Amino acid sequence: MTSEHTGTPDGETPLPRILCDTAALAAAVGDDRAGALWRLAESGRQLDANVVRLPPGHRVDTHREPDLDVLLLVLAGHGTLTAPDGEHPLPIGALTWLPHGSTRSLSAGPAGLTYLTVHRRRPGMTIRARES
Repeated sequence: MTSEHTGTPDGETPLPRILCDTAALAAAVGDDRAGALWRLAESGRQLDANVVRLPPGHRVDTHREPDLDVLLLVLAGHGTLTAPDGEHPLPIGALTWLPHGSTRSLSAGPAGLTYLTVHRRRPGMTIRARES
């Protein structure tokens, strides 16, 4: 299973694939690197996934995702999830469910925070005729 192999020899049946080594990805990043380190980009997918890095002391401001449930898995570093019920530590290995409609913010600790998010893929934008 490699990221280059997309299906069976007939090209029709999709096969499981190893996409990246998240431990190596997280270990190779410098403290000052921020943002998405990796994104799921395979065609025909039903999910979106990202590996995101917050440098030490950085944060994702309070926001609400109205439509999608999100799973967040801490890969490296440490951080804090702040929700209406208080602060929740995010050590390496913490798997967190962020239900749609929930309000939250994230902050990175002194070693930064690298995490994987997974959620249902958003449908593409469509252009429709104006209703009269």
